Amino acid sequence: MNLPRITSREPNPESDGVSINVGGRIFQTTKQTLALAGSDSLLFRLAESTRFIDRDPELFSLLLSLLRTGNLPARSRAFDIRDLIDESRYYGIEAFLIDSLSNSSQFEAFNLQKSLVLPLNGRDSPSTIAAMANGGLHVAHGSKITSFDWSLRRKSTIPTAFSAVDSLLEISPGIAAAGATDYPGLQILDLKNGFVRHTLNWENPTRSSSTVQAIGSSNEYLFTSFESSRRTSNSIMVYDLASLMPVAEIDHREIYGSDIDSGIPSDKLSWIPSYNLLMASGSHSSPSGVMGHIRFWDIRTRNMVWEIKETLDCFSDVTVSDNLSAVFKVGVMSGEVFYTELRSLGAEDPWIFIGDQRRSLNGKREGIGCKINSYGNNVFCSKGGDLELCSEVITALLGNAVRDVPDGRLFRKSLMGSSRDLGGNRISQLAFGGNRMFVTRKDSRCIEVWQSPGREISI
Repeated sequence: MNLPRITSREPNPESDGVSINVGGRIFQTTKQTLALAGSDSLLFRLAESTRFIDRDPELFSLLLSLLRTGNLPARSRAFDIRDLIDESRYYGIEAFLIDSLSNSSQFEAFNLQKSLVLPLNGRDSPSTIAAMANGGLHVAHGSKITSFDWSLRRKSTIPTAFSAVDSLLEISPGIAAAGATDYPGLQILDLKNGFVRHTLNWENPTRSSSTVQAIGSSNEYLFTSFESSRRTSNSIMVYDLASLMPVAEIDHREIYGSDIDSGIPSDKLSWIPSYNLLMASGSHSSPSGVMGHIRFWDIRTRNMVWEIKETLDCFSDVTVSDNLSAVFKVGVMSGEVFYTELRSLGAEDPWIFIGDQRRSLNGKREGIGCKINSYGNNVFCSKGGDLELCSEVITALLGNAVRDVPDGRLFRKSLMGSSRDLGGNRISQLAFGGNRMFVTRKDSRCIEVWQSPGREISI
C-alpha cells in the first residue's frame, strides 16, 4: 500500500540557503538566521556570498546555535568562555553572547560559589560598588572609579573630584550618578570618556552646599537624598531620568533643637515597581542606642503613604523585594533577619522573625556592619565574613507543618558557598547584576565574583 506523501514548505536554496566554510567545515544555514546578527556584523555580510573563514569551526557552531535559539547549547560549557568572547567579537555578535550569559533568569542562588577575584590598582579598598544589568561592574575606590565590562576582562579607570565616592549608580550604559558625603553635588559621570556631564545640587534653605547621602532610580526618575553641609536640613530630590530636570522635592526636613528624628537623612533609596513607591530609609547611632525610619513615598502625589519608626531593634541594613512583596531587615541589636509584607504595613509591630530560635537582646550590637540585599526571589544577608541565603518555602507542599506560620509564609536560611568560601574579613558590600553576585570585604582591595558552577568567567 502506498502511503500518502507528506509535503512541507522548504526554504528555497537559491534564495534562503547559505553555505559557509569555517576552518574547512561546511555549515549550512539561512539568510534569515544570519540577518539576526545585525547589519554591522560579519555574519550579516556572509549572507550575501559564500566564503571561507579561517576560524575555529567548533566555536562557530556554538555561535550559530546561539543565533538560532537565543541560547548557547549545553556543550558550550566544555569550552573556555574567553575563546567564545573573542569569537563573538570577531563575528560582531557579542551582544547575543551577553544576553545569553548574563540573563538574570539563569541566576541560581543556591549554587553560587566564589569563582573569581577582581584585583584593584592602588591602595584604596572599595567604598561602594554598582553592578550593571549585563553582569559588569563599577567600583569606587579612593578618588577613582574602575569599570569592568560584562566579560570582566576589560576595565577602565577614571579619576573623580571626590576624595571618596560613597554613592554610585549606573543610570544608562556608561553613564553613572556619583556622590559623596563630604563633597557637594551629585555628579553625572561619563565613565567611558572620563568627564562630568552634569552636576545637580539641592538648594537648601540655609544656602549652604549639599552632600549626597543616597542615590536610586526607576525607569522614569532619578532619586537623590541630600543633606546640607551644616547638617541642619535634608531632603530627597526627584529628577526626570532623561532630562535630569527636577520634578519634585519630597521628605524635606528641617532640624530644630534636639529633634534627632528629623536630623536623620535617608541613606538608602529603593524603587518598588509593582507598587509605584519609593522606599527611603536611614538610621542614626548614638550612645543611647540606634534609631531610624523606613518611609514609603508616592511620587505622583508627593505623599508619604506609610512610615516605620525603628527604635527597639533598629535595622543595621534594610532591603525591599518587589518579587516577594516584602521588606527585610537585619536587626542591629540581635543580628537576626526579619520581614514584613508590604500589604501588612500599618500594623503596630509588623516584623516577623526568620529563623528557628530568636536571639535575646543582650545589650550588644550583634548586627553592626551586617548587610542585606535582595535579588530575584532571594534575600542575602552577611554575618561577619559569611553569607546567608533566605529563601521562601512553598508552604503548600508542607501540609500541616505550617499551621503556626504567620501569614502562611515560611522563609528558611542557609549558609552560602563551599567550605573554602566561608569566613574571611567582614563583608562590606553586596551587589547583583545579570547572573552574578559581587562581594567586597573590609580592608580588601579586590572584589569577589560569585557565580553558579559551569557559568564562570575566568580572566
